[in-house]
Amino acid sequence: MRINNNMSAVITNNQLLGTESSLSDVMEKLSSGFSINHASDDPSGIAIAGKMQAQIDGLNQASTNGSDGISVLQTAEGALNEVTDMIQRMRELSVQAANGTNSDSEREAIQKEIESLLDEIDRVAATTEFNTITLLDGSLDCRTYGNDVTRIATSNDVPSGIYQLKITQAALRAKTTINATTAGTVVENFDNTFKKIETTTTVNVPGLTAFNYKDFIDQTTWETVTRDYSGATTVTTSTGTKNGLGLSGSIAINGYPMEFAQGSSGEMVYGQLRMACEKGGAVISDFDDPDGLSISSYKYGDNAELEIDFSSVEFAKALGFDENVLAKDEGGNTIPKFLGTGTDAKMTLFKKGDVDDTGKLIDTEFGKQATYKTEGRRVIITDTKGFEMSFFADDGYTGNVTLNVTDIGSMALQVGANEGQQMKVRIAAVTTQFMYIDDVDVTRAKGPEDAMDALGDALSYVTAVRSQLGAYENRLDHTTKSLDATAENMTSAISRIEDADMATTMVEYTKLNVLEQAGVSALAQANELPQLALQLLQ
Repeated sequence: MRINNNMSAVITNNQLLGTESSLSDVMEKLSSGFSINHASDDPSGIAIAGKMQAQIDGLNQASTNGSDGISVLQTAEGALNEVTDMIQRMRELSVQAANGTNSDSEREAIQKEIESLLDEIDRVAATTEFNTITLLDGSLDCRTYGNDVTRIATSNDVPSGIYQLKITQAALRAKTTINATTAGTVVENFDNTFKKIETTTTVNVPGLTAFNYKDFIDQTTWETVTRDYSGATTVTTSTGTKNGLGLSGSIAINGYPMEFAQGSSGEMVYGQLRMACEKGGAVISDFDDPDGLSISSYKYGDNAELEIDFSSVEFAKALGFDENVLAKDEGGNTIPKFLGTGTDAKMTLFKKGDVDDTGKLIDTEFGKQATYKTEGRRVIITDTKGFEMSFFADDGYTGNVTLNVTDIGSMALQVGANEGQQMKVRIAAVTTQFMYIDDVDVTRAKGPEDAMDALGDALSYVTAVRSQLGAYENRLDHTTKSLDATAENMTSAISRIEDADMATTMVEYTKLNVLEQAGVSALAQANELPQLALQLLQ
């Protein structure tokens, strides 16, 4: 019997300490709900759980990002709904303006509403925002850079890269020009047999060294001689030499008529020509243009037509038009009419494998099957698999054009928990320029018909943009559902790793609690054993 070292107490105490440590761990699990509270609890499990928790947090945020993306698209689509309504209203107005019962003043009133709606479309495009990000001005579309072209647009199926072409012939308007460099004489005879009166007007048009149409008219001299042979003797009278427009007459530019009075000043004649061009859908140059006074069709290309009808060949010459530009009948005789058409642009697309004049390979991404078509100055290039690129060539430009298509500019939505898991969203510009309706004018001759065509195309453009937004929105809806499902399954997996099984832990707690009480009792009894040694001393 030993009293210095009570081994029974030591052994019992060690067991009790172990039970208390285990009981402490179990109680921590019960209070926290986690089976892993320290790295020492499960080193591999805590590493796995840490990575999985990062994924879960990332997936939850990615789902929120997707919902935010849907909100962006809904904002843009709501604005486009109003743009659609405005385009439909303008087309309705164009149909109204095309009716022959409308006067010029009524068409001008219709045009005012159209211009107001065009301004509103541009305002919507410039101010529709989400979190200060402008949505409809083209800033969320892929950037494409090019020289001597504007309004560049590319479809989603155009890969980024360099595209090269050469414009060999610019799109041209139908055009006629008054140069007035050579003086001449115009004689108009009119014999009224019924009244027995004959009138002869002699017009001397000047030749100018420095062109000025107003001076040309003002420096024109004319004299009208009238011979009345209704009586026994012929009575001759003369107006004397006067200045101004030598003959009275009328013209019709693309069907819009204008009357001119004999003797009108250059200021008046130019003003009337300008008005006839404006209403007739033509363009007139400045009166002092050094290249002469030109009248051109408003449009460009093969579909551009310019028709000018004169009351007589002599009147056309009095206005300064060269007889050689007038049309001929089947017999080769000159008739008082000018007919002109524009010219489409012509170009060469440099395709993969093409070389330049020096034999150097041209850096270009156009495929072998790429083709182009022109609509005036607008060029549309298409290829297989949805490739479409369009632009607006600068007026009169010929030469090389290099287009650099980038993937910069689109909105990148982070729809995954890891790097590179993004969805690119492109929203095309919905401005009047990009829809080619910025010049809609129903007051011009054939303006309502042209407006109906242009607005119909614009409606298709907006519908295509809205369709693309709808496709993005549906995709994001499925994306967020997929993210939520993945996060749910990963949460279930991490729960099996780090969450405590309360039932099993309670069983363990009950066992350890009993062991602790038993240990305390046993230790008390072990501490009593040295007391027995005192009985030997009695």
